[in-house]
Amino acid sequence: MKIVIGIDVGISTTKIVGINEEGDVVSPIRIRATDPVTSLYGAFGKYLHDNHIQLHDVEKVMLTGVGSAYINEPVYGLPTDKAEEFLADGLGARYETHLDRMLVVSLGTGTSIVKCDGDDIKHIGGIGIGGGTLQGLSRLLLKTDDIKQVAALAEEGDLSHINVLIKDICTNPLQGLPMDAIASLFGNAKMNASREDIALGLIWMVLQSICSATILSSLGSGIKEFVMIGNLTLLPQVRHVFPATERLYGVKFRIPRYSEFCTAIGAALSYRNVQSTTF
Repeated sequence: MKIVIGIDVGISTTKIVGINEEGDVVSPIRIRATDPVTSLYGAFGKYLHDNHIQLHDVEKVMLTGVGSAYINEPVYGLPTDKAEEFLADGLGARYETHLDRMLVVSLGTGTSIVKCDGDDIKHIGGIGIGGGTLQGLSRLLLKTDDIKQVAALAEEGDLSHINVLIKDICTNPLQGLPMDAIASLFGNAKMNASREDIALGLIWMVLQSICSATILSSLGSGIKEFVMIGNLTLLPQVRHVFPATERLYGVKFRIPRYSEFCTAIGAALSYRNVQSTTF
């Protein structure tokens, strides 16, 4: 069996997948460590061990992500290339959704947006709002940066205690804006707001800002299919934020099966791509 390994190396988290000869994704995993090199080698070793893969079974190792800049030698002596991250985002999302025309939105520490139009895959922008924003504000306001804890708190929150809705400022609906649309994020927050309300408000603020940036990025393109990838897609609150935005703007937000591993999948798929750089 020959397998291509795709590795998305973050600063503290590494995601790794294999693509076998049949083109199937094999057992994606995620490993956290204190630095990218430790994270990479820890993830790689665990992946090989858990899947009973020998080094001679690995045809190619493809690296991507910001942490890959710290790796400038072949991994375990194997043929090792680097894949451009935005290309990997597009290839992974296309593999997962079978869409040829879409915007791929990577919800990481910040948010990047990649336009895919057939084989034309290019980065078109992004915003500095993402998981890092949620962690930082949660650290300040909730005294925790554990995203799972913040999401659990948010499940008990009441959004009307935080946001101003259209119905709060208008007696009649505005054209294109239902009464339950958000007029102001955190505009209704009170000094005595509960931790649960704050947690829910923070998550909605981050996710809705990303949705709005995505829609604005799509204007003039005719694209209404948005593929959302990255760790924040695992938040339970996306089940409420994304559909609300879909109804408002007539678009579709898709979350692939392996949404958090799409970039690693795309790195593996970019093997032999002319945009790779061989060590």
